Amino acid sequence: MIVHIVMFAFKAENKAENVAKAKAMLEALTEKIDPLISMEVGVDFSGSERSMDLVLTSTFETKEGLSTYATHPAHLEVVAFIKEVTELSKVVDYVR
Repeated sequence: MIVHIVMFAFKAENKAENVAKAKAMLEALTEKIDPLISMEVGVDFSGSERSMDLVLTSTFETKEGLSTYATHPAHLEVVAFIKEVTELSKVVDYVR
């Protein structure tokens, strides 16, 4: 099992709206991309200095499935939006 985690820090302008839109767009991917087994998207409530605004945790059977997801047009559409409205992102991919 492959686990893909990404955390995002959003720009201040329209932050709440952009976080909500990104969350909805990401959650919709589970119905559009076959190799994507599961996705959980969470919005930070702590607002601490160390926290990021949004996190996604997704799972795939194989590394190839993750690669298919990464290049899928539906995913690339979400990536394009998120790149416009975020300041920073961090990723971790690992084998469970």
